[in-house]
Amino acid sequence: MLEQFASDNYSGMCPEAISALLAANQGPAIAYGEDPWTQQAADRLRELFATDCEVFFVFSGTAGNSLALASLCQSYHSVICHELAHIETDECGAPEFFSNGAKLLLGRGPNGKLTPTAIEQIVLKRSDVHYPKPKVISLTQPTEVGTLYSLEELAAIREVADRYHLKIHMDGARFANAIAALNCSPADMTWRQGVDVLCFGGTKNGLAVGEAVIFFDRALAADFDYRCKQAGQLASKMRFMSAPLIGMLKDEVWLKHAHHANNCAAYLAEQLSKIPGVQLLFSQQANGVFVELPEAVIAALHDRGWHFYTFIGAGGVRFMCSWNTTRDRIDALVADLRQLMTAN
Repeated sequence: MLEQFASDNYSGMCPEAISALLAANQGPAIAYGEDPWTQQAADRLRELFATDCEVFFVFSGTAGNSLALASLCQSYHSVICHELAHIETDECGAPEFFSNGAKLLLGRGPNGKLTPTAIEQIVLKRSDVHYPKPKVISLTQPTEVGTLYSLEELAAIREVADRYHLKIHMDGARFANAIAALNCSPADMTWRQGVDVLCFGGTKNGLAVGEAVIFFDRALAADFDYRCKQAGQLASKMRFMSAPLIGMLKDEVWLKHAHHANNCAAYLAEQLSKIPGVQLLFSQQANGVFVELPEAVIAALHDRGWHFYTFIGAGGVRFMCSWNTTRDRIDALVADLRQLMTAN
């Protein structure tokens, strides 16, 4: 068995998504998103967000983020994001590529979060024609270090966005985990806070493939279907991407899985904090736990077959929980780590 706390991408499909997929695999259906499952999935998202939003389905989060940002700005514009944002660190220049060159301007802030002050400093840094004009703020919720923007923090960012006529994009690869943690409605975290477009993640919460790009301002979605087609994101058999999402959205399954992942992470953080020498790097707020470990212990955990990421600096480790993480595997990891820390 693969011993993994590396990523929620490692997890398989949840049963609800599989059942919905099999139910859609009955006979022929109109292709390219004209099928009833895709319509139903879009309508269910409109109900969930309590607004008449425009919805598109793409294969990956990178595609969703990059095409959404391209729709919000021209090639001579810029996107303000945190220096640790996923669009900066993990998307291979895709946002710049699909926008024909819109530049990412990097801001700093504690715990992986942009602040209104950081945004304003970037906006006011230069205003001449030789500098790419700021047009969009991109927020990762939860952040790349597992922290959350509170509703109050989002409202403050909305104020500075309105002041400088900036659009707001939200990278919600783990949006479900943020909703579960903050116990608020999807509407309260998005369009009611001025978010113009959201990339609603499904892959990390139990789907095999597929993310939803949701435009709360429908005018911004003009010709987005053409962008999807040109970028190879228009699935011919779209029902097999949208139907599993219907299974996830039914009876708040998406939220149940997110609560489970978050609770597992909370338990893991609690157990790790009891081990002498293990230092939490960030507050555990969603489904990720970030700790600092000796390099020798990291290597020993790998030798014992544990999979996890170490991309946050020397000694930094990320343990990620998912919809099917189990308490016994957490206990096994903690036991190995306690033994190794004692011996180190």
